[in-house]
Formats: sequence, structure tokens, C-alpha cells
Amino acid sequence: MSAIEWFDDFEGIAYRYYDLRMNVAPLVSSRKEYASIWHDTIRYWIDPTIKIRFVETGEKYWFIMGADSQKPESNMSFYKLLQKSEHYERFKKGHGGEAYLRLGTYAHKSLKDVKKDALCNCGHEAVDHDENDNDECLYNKCDCKKFSSFQVNLLKRKKTITDIVFLDE
Repeated sequence: MSAIEWFDDFEGIAYRYYDLRMNVAPLVSSRKEYASIWHDTIRYWIDPTIKIRFVETGEKYWFIMGADSQKPESNMSFYKLLQKSEHYERFKKGHGGEAYLRLGTYAHKSLKDVKKDALCNCGHEAVDHDENDNDECLYNKCDCKKFSSFQVNLLKRKKTITDIVFLDE
């Protein structure tokens, strides 16, 4: 039996709340990459064996995920050290012992790529940024010098996770 490959080359985790179950979605950089990971690895995972562990270390946590596979030669597990967030805390309180596993992409967006009501990382809408002055925020009390936002796209395919544990280091 060969060792399982560990994968940490992903951006972070997205949590989605408005579904039958909450969603946990590792975010990768491209649609091609997440399609490959799903096709080569996750689709062979046996749902009841999927495990997620959240190991808390102060203001950060380790995300660790893996499963038994019907195709062990292409199996891999995921891990990453992440900053705690309000989304993480909300998932921790509300997951109810189960969640859907999905994959997603995370894309940075500039002012020209978004609609006028899109929010910048500074909290103000795109319409509140000057298109002619390097996308600077027009609010006097805002230090934002350039509009920056992101978009998360989730893969429709999903697996059910029923083994979710939160641990302290």
C-alpha cells in the first residue's frame, strides 16, 4: 500500500450556509484544476469515510480532510493552516454534524470586471470608486486606493460528510 499524497495548494475554504446542509468548499485557482481534482480523486471517495478535522491553534486552525477511496492509487488528502473567520465560527456552530463537500474557484476582480453594486474589500460598492483615478474609493474616511473584490464559484457536484470534528491543539 502506498502513502497517500497530501495537497495544500489551495486558496482557502468557502463556507455556504443556505442549502439543505452547510457546504465546505476548498477553493482552488482554476476551474480546470478543480475539475481535475474532483474527477481524479474526490469522486472516488466513499462518502461515509470522508473525514474533516479542524484543529484550532489560537487565532488559526488546521483544515485536514481525507477519505477512503475506491481508487487508492490516485487518492490524496487536503491540509492547510488558515486564519479563523466569522464564516468559520458560523460553520462550527451550525453544521449539525454533517455538511456537503464541494470544490470552488476563487477569482480576484477589478473594478472593470464587476457590476456597480459589487462590494470592494473596503466595504463600499463599485459605484463608490472613481473609474478615472486608479479606482480609488470616493469616501473621505476610506483609505482604499484601488477597488479589489473576489468571486467564488462552486462546483455543482457534492459529497456528503458526516464525520466532522473540531479539536484544540
